[in-house]
Amino acid sequence: MKIAVINAGSSSLKFKLFDMKTQEILKSVNIEHIGEEGAVFNNHHEALENIDIDFSSLDAIGHRVVHGGEEFSESVLIDGEVLDIIDKLSTLAPLHNPANLEGIKVAQKKVPNTPHIAVFDTAFHATMPKEAYLYALDYKMYEKHNIRRYGFHGTSHAYISKETAKILDKDINELNLITLHLGNGASACAIENGKSIDTSMGFTPLEGLIMGSRSGDIDPAIVLYMQRELGLSVDEVDRTLNKESGLLGICGENDVRNILNSNDEKAKLALDMMIRRIQKYIGAYMALLGQVDAIVFSGGIGENSTYIREKVLALQMFSGIKSLVIKTNEELEIANECLRVLKK
Repeated sequence: MKIAVINAGSSSLKFKLFDMKTQEILKSVNIEHIGEEGAVFNNHHEALENIDIDFSSLDAIGHRVVHGGEEFSESVLIDGEVLDIIDKLSTLAPLHNPANLEGIKVAQKKVPNTPHIAVFDTAFHATMPKEAYLYALDYKMYEKHNIRRYGFHGTSHAYISKETAKILDKDINELNLITLHLGNGASACAIENGKSIDTSMGFTPLEGLIMGSRSGDIDPAIVLYMQRELGLSVDEVDRTLNKESGLLGICGENDVRNILNSNDEKAKLALDMMIRRIQKYIGAYMALLGQVDAIVFSGGIGENSTYIREKVLALQMFSGIKSLVIKTNEELEIANECLRVLKK
């Protein structure tokens, strides 16, 4: 069985084709700068046409969709109703869902009779209890406007947890884990008996850990201060928190490899801040889980930086817990989800 995975961004398209019998990657394509000035491709349709495979030979196509809201707690076969809901949820993920939707529509036009399956970043976290996903706001904010914690990086945390179960030779439904997806975007997840019960990202991917250019947790009154006292517009505050903060905001660099090689005091400060925030989340999740079978590192930083891992685990309270490094594979997780939906 051949399953393709498409991850359509606003100006990018990532494509992987898997032989599901062997889970071998048959083709991998990453196209950037779609629609930008001087770009090779003006739109996603042109980019998809450039991928040299026989699309009619595919058994299914899996599409990464960032936000599934409360409507989707698992992967689904895409039909007109699903498309409408993904479009409606674009208000919750304006930078991601419209691009994901465009990728689906272009692929459907190319092979309309092939099953297309939506796999949501938020779905893995649908098992969080209400006391974990609600914010202490007026309850009407949740009832009328769906303001709540959704969590992201779900396909990565799901893949990591399954791989950990294989490595430890344990039933995933009996495992308590703290998984850390550490890259330019970063999140932590508390997994109890194989299910997400809390995660660091919230209503948007901005909340939680200190990231490459995102601030992570801050006092929300800072936003009001920036608008009232500094005169920043909503868009300016958004840009500041998402694109000019985090490691970049502290030391002017968001590539951890360069930060690690720097002698600048602010570079060390940025790393210390990031590490401290990760430790705080691990400590909080240990309190929620009680027993923790493993702390698992993944993502570009989690997989490749021995320094970060060692510093994070330096606290005495973490010393008795097994730690693992697992290379995440979100595309393979999406392909496996497609297989599950097709069998169902």
